[in-house]
Amino acid sequence: MEIPERVGIHLRKTEAELKDIISKAVDESKIITMKTYVLSDYGELILKLICQTVLEKTNRMDLMEICYSSAKELVINATKANVKRALFRKHGLEISNEADYEKGISLFKENLREDKILQFKPIFIEHDLPVMATFYFSPDVLNIKVKNNFPLLESEEVRIRDKFRKATSFSSLIDFFMEHGDSTEGAGMGLTMVGILLDQSGINKHSFSLYSSDKYKETAAKIEIPLSPNYISKRDMFDRELKERNISAEELRKTFSYNYKTFAKRNEDAKEHTVEDE
Repeated sequence: MEIPERVGIHLRKTEAELKDIISKAVDESKIITMKTYVLSDYGELILKLICQTVLEKTNRMDLMEICYSSAKELVINATKANVKRALFRKHGLEISNEADYEKGISLFKENLREDKILQFKPIFIEHDLPVMATFYFSPDVLNIKVKNNFPLLESEEVRIRDKFRKATSFSSLIDFFMEHGDSTEGAGMGLTMVGILLDQSGINKHSFSLYSSDKYKETAAKIEIPLSPNYISKRDMFDRELKERNISAEELRKTFSYNYKTFAKRNEDAKEHTVEDE
């Protein structure tokens, strides 16, 4: 189920209408996706209601801050990535050309203020550059995936993975500012916020991952938020299989398949079946 932040020429939904739509989707365990170009107050309300409805259903409202704040930060971060793509297209710069890339990055850093990002919305729409925030869940885990519809260049992936590694190494924003000073824009602050929120919530930072796919033409950040103490994260399951099968990580990645549905099925299969005597 997809909830656009703006539904074409239709009037926006009231909060009560949004609650009804989202509640029905959650009751039916449907995957919920919000599509946005630039996150507005209305979009923030949609994110908040999705988190609230899922967590109320699973009796985990204690995770409301990590759910909502992480989703919001990742959407903002993905929107900044779209600013970069839009600027390159607007100025006719080739992103794979090193000289053009340096020019584009200079323009990018000049356009990261909130008021300037808002001006890019028509360009995002024209060039089909939305941000998709998808929520899928079970009683054991809530997954949040925020994606852009383009893969990263190899050089970009190296830079971003370095930012990502550093982002998940900070334990507080004070540590972040000590390293970056005031040059926070584009320095990975959104990713850092998510890493800190996970750490403060007692959730393993390995539950936060980032990937880029040429096959699916997307770049996505994903968070696994455990809802039950029994849940085994994708990273932990990978490590288990790596140890059990005694093969290299590269070999295992070729065949490894695990998600919240896989866990639910394994959990169900592992349940003890009791046959009562007369």
